[in-house]
Amino acid sequence: MPLFVMYGLDGPNGLEIRKTTRQTHLDWINTQTPRVKAAGPMYAEDGQTPVGSMFILEADSLADANAMCAQDPYTAAGLWARLEIRQFNWIVRQ
Repeated sequence: MPLFVMYGLDGPNGLEIRKTTRQTHLDWINTQTPRVKAAGPMYAEDGQTPVGSMFILEADSLADANAMCAQDPYTAAGLWARLEIRQFNWIVRQ
């Protein structure tokens, strides 16, 4: 099954949206195992303030990856100012 990278940058209310939906988002991620291969927040230059998120996920197609990400509580809460999903070729694994 192909892999896709989801790259989302937070909108202006990102910190508040993350605070109120984080647990629901994490619960949703757990329901997607083993399709979600890696996931986590991206931080500002201070190394502490979340400014976005990145997932590597397995999906049948780009349409399936988009549909999967549309179910994420962060997406439903309007967290993303910018969201991109692209097919990904994982060449190096450590």
